[in-house]
Amino acid sequence: MKAEIVKDRTDESVKVEIHCKEVTAEVSRLKSHIDNYRAGIAALDEGEICLVALDDIFFIESVDKKTFIYTKEKVLSTDKRLYELEALLDGRNFFRCSKSVILNLNKVVKLKPEITRNILATLENGEIVVISRRYGSELKSLLGIGG
Repeated sequence: MKAEIVKDRTDESVKVEIHCKEVTAEVSRLKSHIDNYRAGIAALDEGEICLVALDDIFFIESVDKKTFIYTKEKVLSTDKRLYELEALLDGRNFFRCSKSVILNLNKVVKLKPEITRNILATLENGEIVVISRRYGSELKSLLGIGG
């Protein structure tokens, strides 16, 4: 892969073009990452509303009808339901990995299959998230992994 920056003094906006022979999963994820560069979700942080950048989110979890957003250093809450966030994040690098968790695939550094057919995902911050067997085959297909 080759990256290049071209200055254009006649254009005020920033444009990104991806040139490729075919649109692979890697190319699609790169486009998604660029699309999500400035996107975010409103959440509560110690009583204050803030905008959490999608790239900062490790995973989102629903517990006792409350929804929490996990970043590297904080756990924030949001009034949105998991299904609403799933719809908002559709087509981005987020994956519904269980009944109660949405995972940011960009934060996954290792996947480990279990005998129970669940998959353990280790994230950049060392946190481990369980991908239930119900969603395992969808994840493998999404990542282009056989088996």
